[in-house]
Amino acid sequence: MRVCIVGCGLIGHKRAEVIRRSSSDVLALAVDSDLARAQELAQGSDCRCAPTWESAIAASDIDAIVVATPNKWLAPITVASLLAGKHVLCEKPPGRSLGEAQQMADAAGKAGRLLKIGFNHRHHPAVLRAHELVRQGAIGPLMFLRAVYGHGGRPGYDKEWRADPDLAGGGELLDQGVHIVDLSRWFLGEFAEAYARTSTYYWDLGFYPSRPGAEGSSPRAQLEDNAFALLSTTDGKLAQFHTSWTQWKNRFSFELFGRDGYVRIEGLGGSYGTETLTFGHRNAESGPPDEERFEYPGPDLSWQAEWEEFAAAIRDGRQPMASGEDAVETMRVTQALYVSAATGQPVRMAELRPAGVSGSASP
Repeated sequence: MRVCIVGCGLIGHKRAEVIRRSSSDVLALAVDSDLARAQELAQGSDCRCAPTWESAIAASDIDAIVVATPNKWLAPITVASLLAGKHVLCEKPPGRSLGEAQQMADAAGKAGRLLKIGFNHRHHPAVLRAHELVRQGAIGPLMFLRAVYGHGGRPGYDKEWRADPDLAGGGELLDQGVHIVDLSRWFLGEFAEAYARTSTYYWDLGFYPSRPGAEGSSPRAQLEDNAFALLSTTDGKLAQFHTSWTQWKNRFSFELFGRDGYVRIEGLGGSYGTETLTFGHRNAESGPPDEERFEYPGPDLSWQAEWEEFAAAIRDGRQPMASGEDAVETMRVTQALYVSAATGQPVRMAELRPAGVSGSASP
């Protein structure tokens, strides 16, 4: 495939590195409103550059587009790309709201093109192994999961685009929290009810001018730097998680508990520490469980595995992992959590409709 990257920041550079290592795909076009950033990404290659994403849509020689912009532009660029006949890998989150995710999924269906969301955590080796163990019944029927995911920001973090409600659409829940929502759905299935609390403890983040649909809430509500969530399925399985921008030492922890044992994933490599998987077998006679521990050192290859799966889905004519449908359902859960945090009440998924453009869209 001939590929275009729209948005040449940190994630755009990660995507470019992966495409350059591909034996069959070529990075043909780099787009950024700051043309110098596009030129930096394309340096040393035959990749051409442009300052507007419309040029990527119009390019007849482009087969697939990677959309790696701030959240505000993910949906409009993705929708236009799909309708122009391009396959799209859109970075997470899938827009700023359930409505924007639905627009993307609808465009993919209408155009007959593939949409994949950048939930790269599914492609980490420990996560893939855990999913395989659960599918095989190695820890018995699942009961619940719990997770912690966070980082501590960096100097000036509250001056970046993530602190702007219009550009970001939400705070930490929409940033890292959607990864946990996606993984929770992948392991436990669809959720029926959501309950959440969000807080702004440290970072001087922007304010929404209003929170529609949140009766009794403040007319000005601040973006969150911490989110605490509880999700339940119709058959009683639970997901509990905390995502944080005040996790001063970066952390990723994802634990799954079944009737016969558990799986615990720690770390994502890099600043999150070595990726590990611990597989525990419950001792039926009580006492300490038997454990097996596996380490996955080395560089983070999830980005490469994610691209390879996307390219394979296009070749095979099948839906990719983390598809448009996954985008819609993940954002349904995320929006329910925002509404719950604003109203102080549990929210049932069936009550949500894809309205609004912000993370706090009305039920």
